[in-house]
Amino acid sequence: MADYSEVRDHLVALLAEQEQRFHKITDNITHANEPLSRDFAEQATELENSEVVDFLGNFTRAEIVQIRQAIKRIDEGEYSNCIVCGEPINPERLKILPFTAKCIRCASKE
Repeated sequence: MADYSEVRDHLVALLAEQEQRFHKITDNITHANEPLSRDFAEQATELENSEVVDFLGNFTRAEIVQIRQAIKRIDEGEYSNCIVCGEPINPERLKILPFTAKCIRCASKE
């Protein structure tokens, strides 16, 4: 089994960053629930901004899940294997996207 302790440490740090980002986003959403202004143009801008913040929140939440799963796969000794086909994931792919769970072939099928 390969030693992925440095990768794990990187993922733990990345997880902390993403969790902090998520909390900032949710705080922003909480403030977005305040009454809208009376001006129609400002309302449209506020609505558009809240949609962007909502998207960022969902994206960040999904990334947090992926990072946690990657850490779990490291702990279980299954980190470098594709969760779909079981084949090894290219080490270069893991360097670029350390929380990926699929080889390029299986990921491209989606």
